[in-house]
Amino acid sequence: MVGTEEEAGRTAGVSGRAARWVTEIFAPQVLVIALPPVVGLVSDGRPGFWWGLVASLLCGGVPASVIALGVRAGRLDSRHIVDRSRRTVPLLVAVGAVLATLVLLAVLGAPRLLVATVGAMLAGLAVTVPVTLRWKISFHAAVSAGTVLVLARVLPAAPTLAAGAAVVAVVCWARVRLAHHTVPQVAAGALAGAASSAAVLALFGV
Repeated sequence: MVGTEEEAGRTAGVSGRAARWVTEIFAPQVLVIALPPVVGLVSDGRPGFWWGLVASLLCGGVPASVIALGVRAGRLDSRHIVDRSRRTVPLLVAVGAVLATLVLLAVLGAPRLLVATVGAMLAGLAVTVPVTLRWKISFHAAVSAGTVLVLARVLPAAPTLAAGAAVVAVVCWARVRLAHHTVPQVAAGALAGAASSAAVLALFGV
């Protein structure tokens, strides 16, 4: 993934390698794919898990496939799309996939919390996509912060929020350490992700 000597220099050493691992483990695609089945399973058992799996395949799998094809074809630098100018098409695909999933789950009567989770994803995109067209807001920070808010609805809230805040802070550090974002960009991403998720969850009353 590291394509230049400059990037190699930034990611050298223990802290650089740690930042790369954090970036990969908590990549937006990973969290979007992993979150719905967890939410579904904890909140509604096995039926909820299957609903969550459908949501994860559509919300995460479709955009991830488009990005993977773009990377293979050389149109994208990596699955993290460091080059902001290349983000538009993959993000529009993500918006379309999440919107279609939201409609599908709502019409077919999926668990309310799972529908709210997908709604939170859409709200996060609605805030961050217009911003990233002009300024490189961090999707890693936004998605990780939104994920913490959702998980706090199905897991013990206080420890989940405390541990989640630490994880979001580490994710923000990693993005800055790799020089893929500035401190204001990760802070704005975390705020946007948390605020949009909180608003949607409150709207759904979950």
